[in-house]
Amino acid sequence: MRYLLLQIRDSNDPMLLNEQLAFAQTIGCPPKAIKSHSVFNSSLTDQTIQESDLIIIGGSGNYSACDSDPWILQTLNDLKRIYDSKKPLFASCWGFQALARALGGELIHDPHRCELGTLEIQLTEAGRKDRLFSLLKSPFLAQSGHEDHVVKLPPKAILLASTERVPHQAYTFHDRPIYATQFHPELSMKDLLARVRQYPAYLEKMTGMRYEDFCKQTQETPEVAQLIPEFIRQTNGNEDLE
Repeated sequence: MRYLLLQIRDSNDPMLLNEQLAFAQTIGCPPKAIKSHSVFNSSLTDQTIQESDLIIIGGSGNYSACDSDPWILQTLNDLKRIYDSKKPLFASCWGFQALARALGGELIHDPHRCELGTLEIQLTEAGRKDRLFSLLKSPFLAQSGHEDHVVKLPPKAILLASTERVPHQAYTFHDRPIYATQFHPELSMKDLLARVRQYPAYLEKMTGMRYEDFCKQTQETPEVAQLIPEFIRQTNGNEDLE
Protein backbone atom coordinates (compact mmCIF):
# COMPACT_ATOMS: atom_id res chain seq x y z
CA MET A 1 0.00 0.00 0.00
CA ARG A 2 1.19 3.50 -0.89
CA TYR A 3 0.04 6.01 1.72
CA LEU A 4 0.02 9.78 1.22
CA LEU A 5 -0.33 12.03 4.27
CA LEU A 6 -1.29 15.66 3.66
CA GLN A 7 0.15 17.72 6.51
CA ILE A 8 -0.91 21.18 7.64
CA ARG A 9 2.03 21.85 9.93
CA ASP A 10 5.00 24.20 9.84
CA SER A 11 8.42 22.64 9.32
CA ASN A 12 9.35 23.45 12.95
CA ASP A 13 6.10 22.09 14.40
CA PRO A 14 7.12 19.58 17.11
CA MET A 15 4.17 17.39 16.13
CA LEU A 16 5.11 17.09 12.45
CA LEU A 17 6.83 13.73 12.85
CA ASN A 18 4.55 12.69 15.70
CA GLU A 19 1.55 12.87 13.38
CA GLN A 20 3.21 10.63 10.81
CA LEU A 21 4.19 8.15 13.52
CA ALA A 22 0.65 8.14 14.94
CA PHE A 23 -0.86 7.24 11.57
CA ALA A 24 1.82 4.60 10.96
CA GLN A 25 1.14 3.00 14.33
CA THR A 26 -2.61 2.97 13.73
CA ILE A 27 -2.27 1.56 10.22
CA GLY A 28 0.38 -0.94 11.29
CA CYS A 29 3.01 0.07 8.76
CA PRO A 30 6.55 1.46 9.04
CA PRO A 31 6.66 5.29 9.04
CA LYS A 32 8.65 5.26 5.79
CA ALA A 33 5.63 3.68 4.06
CA ILE A 34 3.78 6.99 4.50
CA LYS A 35 4.79 9.75 2.12
CA SER A 36 4.29 13.19 3.64
CA HIS A 37 3.15 16.17 1.56
CA SER A 38 3.13 19.69 3.00
CA VAL A 39 0.15 21.64 1.71
CA PHE A 40 2.19 24.83 2.09
CA ASN A 41 4.76 23.82 -0.53
CA SER A 42 2.79 22.85 -3.63
CA SER A 43 -0.44 21.56 -5.07
CA LEU A 44 -0.89 17.84 -5.54
CA THR A 45 -0.10 16.60 -9.02
CA ASP A 46 -2.46 14.24 -10.81
CA GLN A 47 0.33 11.66 -10.80
CA THR A 48 0.74 11.85 -7.03
CA ILE A 49 -3.00 11.35 -6.52
CA GLN A 50 -3.16 8.42 -8.91
CA GLU A 51 -0.09 6.72 -7.44
CA SER A 52 -1.52 6.83 -3.91
CA ASP A 53 -3.52 3.85 -2.65
CA LEU A 54 -4.82 5.81 0.36
CA ILE A 55 -4.74 9.53 1.07
CA ILE A 56 -4.82 10.69 4.70
CA ILE A 57 -5.36 14.16 6.14
CA GLY A 58 -4.82 14.93 9.80
CA GLY A 59 -4.89 17.93 12.09
CA SER A 60 -3.21 21.31 12.08
CA GLY A 61 -0.85 22.98 14.48
CA ASN A 62 -1.84 26.60 13.89
CA TYR A 63 -4.26 26.98 10.99
CA SER A 64 -8.02 27.25 10.57
CA ALA A 65 -9.78 25.73 7.58
CA CYS A 66 -12.16 28.72 7.77
CA ASP A 67 -9.48 31.06 6.41
CA SER A 68 -8.94 31.97 2.76
CA ASP A 69 -5.17 32.13 2.41
CA PRO A 70 -3.97 31.10 -1.08
CA TRP A 71 -2.59 27.77 0.14
CA ILE A 72 -5.92 26.95 1.82
CA LEU A 73 -7.88 27.67 -1.35
CA GLN A 74 -5.40 25.52 -3.28
CA THR A 75 -5.80 22.72 -0.76
CA LEU A 76 -9.59 22.92 -1.06
CA ASN A 77 -9.19 22.55 -4.82
CA ASP A 78 -6.90 19.55 -4.29
CA LEU A 79 -9.53 17.95 -2.05
CA LYS A 80 -12.13 18.37 -4.79
CA ARG A 81 -9.76 16.67 -7.21
CA ILE A 82 -9.23 13.78 -4.79
CA TYR A 83 -13.00 13.44 -4.44
CA ASP A 84 -13.41 13.41 -8.22
CA SER A 85 -10.63 10.82 -8.57
CA LYS A 86 -12.55 8.39 -6.32
CA LYS A 87 -9.33 7.56 -4.51
CA PRO A 88 -9.72 6.23 -0.94
CA LEU A 89 -9.49 9.09 1.53
CA PHE A 90 -9.59 9.24 5.33
CA ALA A 91 -9.69 12.75 6.79
CA SER A 92 -9.61 13.62 10.49
CA CYS A 93 -9.95 16.95 12.34
CA TRP A 94 -8.67 19.74 10.02
CA GLY A 95 -9.10 17.34 7.12
CA PHE A 96 -12.72 16.70 8.11
CA GLN A 97 -13.39 20.43 8.17
CA ALA A 98 -11.53 21.33 4.97
CA LEU A 99 -13.10 18.47 3.00
CA ALA A 100 -16.57 19.57 4.08
CA ARG A 101 -15.85 23.14 2.98
CA ALA A 102 -14.29 22.00 -0.31
CA LEU A 103 -17.38 19.97 -1.21
CA GLY A 104 -19.99 22.62 -0.43
CA GLY A 105 -20.51 22.35 3.32
CA GLU A 106 -20.25 25.22 5.79
CA LEU A 107 -17.59 25.73 8.45
CA ILE A 108 -17.38 28.27 11.28
CA HIS A 109 -14.90 29.20 14.00
CA ASP A 110 -16.65 28.92 17.37
CA PRO A 111 -14.38 28.57 20.42
CA HIS A 112 -17.42 28.50 22.72
CA ARG A 113 -18.20 25.01 21.42
CA CYS A 114 -14.63 23.76 21.46
CA GLU A 115 -13.90 20.15 22.34
CA LEU A 116 -10.62 18.88 23.75
CA GLY A 117 -9.92 15.54 25.34
CA THR A 118 -11.57 12.14 25.32
CA LEU A 119 -15.12 12.49 24.01
CA GLU A 120 -18.16 10.25 24.24
CA ILE A 121 -19.65 10.10 20.74
CA GLN A 122 -23.00 8.69 19.61
CA LEU A 123 -23.62 6.87 16.35
CA THR A 124 -26.49 8.05 14.19
CA GLU A 125 -28.90 5.53 12.72
CA ALA A 126 -26.88 5.67 9.50
CA GLY A 127 -23.71 5.13 11.52
CA ARG A 128 -25.15 1.99 13.11
CA LYS A 129 -25.85 0.61 9.64
CA ASP A 130 -22.64 1.76 8.01
CA ARG A 131 -20.17 -0.89 6.82
CA LEU A 132 -17.31 0.69 8.77
CA PHE A 133 -18.85 2.54 11.72
CA SER A 134 -21.10 -0.37 12.67
CA LEU A 135 -17.95 -1.91 14.16
CA LEU A 136 -18.26 0.63 16.99
CA LYS A 137 -20.60 0.58 19.94
CA SER A 138 -22.72 3.62 20.69
CA PRO A 139 -21.53 5.62 22.47
CA PHE A 140 -17.82 5.19 21.78
CA LEU A 141 -14.78 7.13 22.99
CA ALA A 142 -12.37 9.13 20.81
CA GLN A 143 -9.68 11.78 21.21
CA SER A 144 -10.47 15.26 19.95
CA GLY A 145 -9.32 18.87 19.89
CA HIS A 146 -10.94 21.60 17.77
CA GLU A 147 -12.50 25.06 17.72
CA ASP A 148 -13.80 25.06 14.13
CA HIS A 149 -17.09 23.31 13.46
CA VAL A 150 -18.84 21.98 10.37
CA VAL A 151 -22.34 23.44 10.68
CA LYS A 152 -23.59 22.13 7.34
CA LEU A 153 -22.48 18.91 5.67
CA PRO A 154 -21.71 18.76 1.95
CA PRO A 155 -24.51 17.62 -0.35
CA LYS A 156 -24.80 13.82 -0.42
CA ALA A 157 -22.75 13.45 2.78
CA ILE A 158 -24.12 10.92 5.28
CA LEU A 159 -23.85 11.82 8.97
CA LEU A 160 -22.45 8.92 10.99
CA ALA A 161 -21.78 10.27 14.48
CA SER A 162 -22.51 13.22 16.80
CA THR A 163 -21.82 14.70 20.21
CA GLU A 164 -24.25 16.84 22.18
CA ARG A 165 -22.10 19.92 21.65
CA VAL A 166 -21.11 19.30 18.01
CA PRO A 167 -23.65 17.37 15.90
CA HIS A 168 -21.34 16.74 12.94
CA GLN A 169 -18.61 14.33 14.05
CA ALA A 170 -18.25 11.96 11.08
CA TYR A 171 -19.53 11.55 7.56
CA THR A 172 -19.13 9.46 4.42
CA PHE A 173 -20.57 9.24 0.90
CA HIS A 174 -22.49 6.41 -0.77
CA ASP A 175 -20.53 6.69 -4.01
CA ARG A 176 -16.98 7.36 -2.75
CA PRO A 177 -14.47 5.45 -0.58
CA ILE A 178 -14.23 8.47 1.73
CA TYR A 179 -14.60 8.82 5.49
CA ALA A 180 -14.08 11.95 7.54
CA THR A 181 -14.06 12.36 11.33
CA GLN A 182 -13.91 15.48 13.48
CA PHE A 183 -12.21 13.34 16.12
CA HIS A 184 -8.81 11.63 15.82
CA PRO A 185 -9.04 7.83 15.43
CA GLU A 186 -5.27 7.85 14.80
CA LEU A 187 -4.47 9.22 18.27
CA SER A 188 -4.01 7.16 21.40
CA MET A 189 -4.33 8.79 24.80
CA LYS A 190 -0.53 9.05 24.91
CA ASP A 191 -0.49 10.80 21.52
CA LEU A 192 -3.16 13.29 22.58
CA LEU A 193 -1.32 14.13 25.77
CA ALA A 194 1.93 14.59 23.85
CA ARG A 195 0.23 17.14 21.61
CA VAL A 196 -1.44 18.97 24.48
CA ARG A 197 1.89 19.19 26.31
CA GLN A 198 3.45 20.84 23.26
CA TYR A 199 0.69 23.48 23.07
CA PRO A 200 0.15 24.70 26.68
CA ALA A 201 -1.46 27.97 25.56
CA TYR A 202 -4.02 25.94 23.58
CA LEU A 203 -4.91 23.88 26.66
CA GLU A 204 -5.30 27.00 28.79
CA LYS A 205 -7.42 28.73 26.16
CA MET A 206 -9.77 25.81 25.57
CA THR A 207 -10.16 24.38 29.05
CA GLY A 208 -8.51 26.66 31.62
CA MET A 209 -7.02 23.50 33.13
CA ARG A 210 -3.53 22.57 34.23
CA TYR A 211 -1.91 19.79 32.22
CA GLU A 212 -1.85 17.46 35.23
CA ASP A 213 -5.60 17.86 35.79
CA PHE A 214 -6.36 17.45 32.10
CA CYS A 215 -4.46 14.15 32.05
CA LYS A 216 -6.75 12.72 34.72
CA GLN A 217 -9.79 13.22 32.48
CA THR A 218 -8.42 11.40 29.42
CA GLN A 219 -9.04 7.74 28.63
CA GLU A 220 -7.70 5.11 26.25
CA THR A 221 -9.68 4.69 23.02
CA PRO A 222 -8.76 1.29 21.54
CA GLU A 223 -12.15 0.73 19.90
CA VAL A 224 -12.01 3.74 17.58
CA ALA A 225 -8.45 2.83 16.56
CA GLN A 226 -10.02 0.06 14.45
CA LEU A 227 -11.51 2.51 11.98
CA ILE A 228 -8.54 3.31 9.74
CA PRO A 229 -7.07 -0.22 9.48
CA GLU A 230 -10.53 -1.66 8.84
CA PHE A 231 -11.18 1.00 6.19
CA ILE A 232 -7.92 -0.02 4.53
CA ARG A 233 -8.84 -3.69 4.72
CA GLN A 234 -12.22 -3.12 3.13
CA THR A 235 -10.79 -0.83 0.46
CA ASN A 236 -7.80 -3.03 -0.33
CA GLY A 237 -10.12 -6.00 -0.62
CA ASN A 238 -12.25 -4.08 -3.12
CA GLU A 239 -15.25 -4.46 -0.89
CA ASP A 240 -18.33 -2.37 -1.52
CA LEU A 241 -18.26 0.45 1.03
CA GLU A 242 -21.77 1.71 0.29
